[in-house]
Amino acid sequence: MISLTIKNEYINLCYIKIRIAYVITVATTIFLGLASRRYSHELPPFIAENAGDVIWAMMVYYGLRFLLVRKRLVLAIWISFLFCYSIEFSQLYQGEWIKQIRATSLGALIFGKGFLTVDLFRYAVGILLAAFFDKVILLSIQRIHNNPRR
Repeated sequence: MISLTIKNEYINLCYIKIRIAYVITVATTIFLGLASRRYSHELPPFIAENAGDVIWAMMVYYGLRFLLVRKRLVLAIWISFLFCYSIEFSQLYQGEWIKQIRATSLGALIFGKGFLTVDLFRYAVGILLAAFFDKVILLSIQRIHNNPRR
């Protein structure tokens, strides 16, 4: 009984550490996304055109992983696609109230301004890249945990 309690506390501590890592990752992706917009004139044109949306989708994925830390990666991938695509398709609606929200800096960053099909591809790349990085990092952590001598 005591062993089970200690094990549960250890697992909960691990999840807390993983959540902290996701918070740091979300903050980092927000910083990179804002930097990609601010310094777009200094980036190669292809990167400048695509980085913001790719990084935004990565941030969405990592935010969902923070919330769904105990769930499978595939669930975060699907919900990320659903969320990002919903935001993009919502841009087809141009009601006056939503235009006012989109006219603000924060509203434009969250909701965008207009529907672009290419954004759907950018989101897919961002989500799949984030999931790949997530999986590689999680596997590395597991290897270190299972073999502490390294």
